[in-house]
Amino acid sequence: MKKKLQLAAFIVLAAIKFSYAQEKIENLKIVWPEEYKWKLGSNQETKEMNMIEIVPGNETIEKWTIIGTMLSIKGAKNVPMDAAMNMTYEQAKATAPKAKLTLIEKDGKAKNPWVLFKIEAPNFTNDKNSESQLYYIIQGEQSLYSNFVAIKEKKLSSEFIDKWTKVFKSSEFVDHE
Repeated sequence: MKKKLQLAAFIVLAAIKFSYAQEKIENLKIVWPEEYKWKLGSNQETKEMNMIEIVPGNETIEKWTIIGTMLSIKGAKNVPMDAAMNMTYEQAKATAPKAKLTLIEKDGKAKNPWVLFKIEAPNFTNDKNSESQLYYIIQGEQSLYSNFVAIKEKKLSSEFIDKWTKVFKSSEFVDHE
């Protein structure tokens, strides 16, 4: 009986030691407002990135009034926040040449540097509809996280910006195996 107990204790200790040896996977947890009853619109993952889009429960990825997007760029470390913001803006201008970029807030000296900005586009080269996006980009230890919420409006209201700034800034990093 004593040998069985010692063997069981050894197996438990080995399992604990092995689990600590496993690499922790970092994720950014955002609590999206429940009022929209979000559902998964798409989830695309490659070796380099993961992109998840969410829409309100009664809408589709093809036809939405508000959409949330979470993008993690795996292995991207020490990316300057101005560079991340400007690269995002340049990508937007490729399909929306009249898009306007506005920096809202940033902290490049934080443990996890971040930037909050908006891009407002009156139209697109392939679509006459307006779209405005509020971005929150934050540097993790393992990846760069670019998140945004978009609506089909020419401009974002100050109430919209205030509400979503609180949502994004209350996000937190969580680790799992």
